[in-house]
Amino acid sequence: MRIAVMGTGGVGGYFGAKLAAAGNDVTFIARGAHLAALRERGLRIESGTSPLHLTDVQATDNPKSVAPVDIVMFCVKLWDVEQAASQIESLVSTGGAAIPFQNGLVAPEVLGRVLGPAHVLGGVAYIAATIREPGVIAHTGTMARLRVGAFTGGPVERATRFADASQAAGIDVEVSTDVRRALWEKFCFLSALSGCTSVARQPVGAIRSDPDLRATFEAAVLEAWTVGRAQGVLLADDFVAAQLKTLDALPAEMRSSMQNDLAGGRRLEAPWLSGAVVALAKDAGIAAPVSGVLYAALKPYVAGAA
Repeated sequence: MRIAVMGTGGVGGYFGAKLAAAGNDVTFIARGAHLAALRERGLRIESGTSPLHLTDVQATDNPKSVAPVDIVMFCVKLWDVEQAASQIESLVSTGGAAIPFQNGLVAPEVLGRVLGPAHVLGGVAYIAATIREPGVIAHTGTMARLRVGAFTGGPVERATRFADASQAAGIDVEVSTDVRRALWEKFCFLSALSGCTSVARQPVGAIRSDPDLRATFEAAVLEAWTVGRAQGVLLADDFVAAQLKTLDALPAEMRSSMQNDLAGGRRLEAPWLSGAVVALAKDAGIAAPVSGVLYAALKPYVAGAA
């Protein structure tokens, strides 16, 4: 399968490396020191469960130099979605599809507007991974799973083909029959987790073991769940309780990607996570005070360090 990874960070780097190691034709799109390292030393995955070193990597900073592909794994940060979407039009021009694996909810809508709905699938990635240094992706814990699916009227066959290729590469993957719900399920969990870990400057272990932080996480999940249900998303009645069980199963040392960005002085995705919960709740006439406090506390850092 021909695959382009648009944004070779934790998600794109890890899963793209697995797909390339299995024999798929994968091109990694990156920039700066990370791109230079990929070209000079290859791509290395540090992981307790699936370490990997690709010594021969196809990498570029120019998507338009890549021939059309079957799938674009679209993994850029949320603030780059609009600009990056316009750069991959040629990559899906012969019937390919883009799968956005971003956090939040907006990427499929943006890609659909730029590329056309027939070229967009839904995707959800569950993994704790980040760029440790240029050319190196660090994977924490054992969680590494993908969910993909087509929106109503979308290219179902493309989702199935990508899932088949991923499964053959040893990736835990599921084809979702309701990918909108899958996106909301992660959004509810991650908007709470990223907000709590970032505001507290603490990893998952501290969030779940401190009664006040645990209650804050639970309340933030409930607010997002309430908004999702108001929008007609079929979130389960016991969803909030299930998220607490998920929290308890994560590695204690795990940090959210937004927490890592905050520590590194980089831009934050808070406007598309806790901030989005607040905005959607306001539109629906629903109170979301906990998400509002988490977002307000992070707003001074949204643009990154000066």
